[in-house]
Amino acid sequence: MKILSLLKKRRYMRGQVLLMLLVFSVIGLLVTSAATTLVLVNSANAQKTQAGLTTLHVAESGMENALLRFLRNPGYTGETLTVGEGTATITISGSGPFLITSVGRVGSFSRTIQVTVDYNNNILTVTSWREIF
Repeated sequence: MKILSLLKKRRYMRGQVLLMLLVFSVIGLLVTSAATTLVLVNSANAQKTQAGLTTLHVAESGMENALLRFLRNPGYTGETLTVGEGTATITISGSGPFLITSVGRVGSFSRTIQVTVDYNNNILTVTSWREIF
């Protein structure tokens, strides 16, 4: 009788071990899935941040080019400039002070910089430099 009782207990214990293994396996799978999701989301955000910085550098390069071209030729009105993998579209408006706008584009990203300058007696003075959001 005692042996029969022990055999029944062992049979139930084997089922409990299998159940515990299943529970821990599911928990491990959930933790692994969550970690993988976090890595993928962070990777996508890092790529977007990098693309945004690259676009800002393209816009700044366009602005620096515009300032040099305007200093050399006050009649300069702008252009579209290829910078690396992007383009900078430069426009100049006004008649003193002048408003120079550089829009950098890389893929679907776009950043805009506006600079206000005065040009008197062959001296170019930057009075403001800001990014437009």
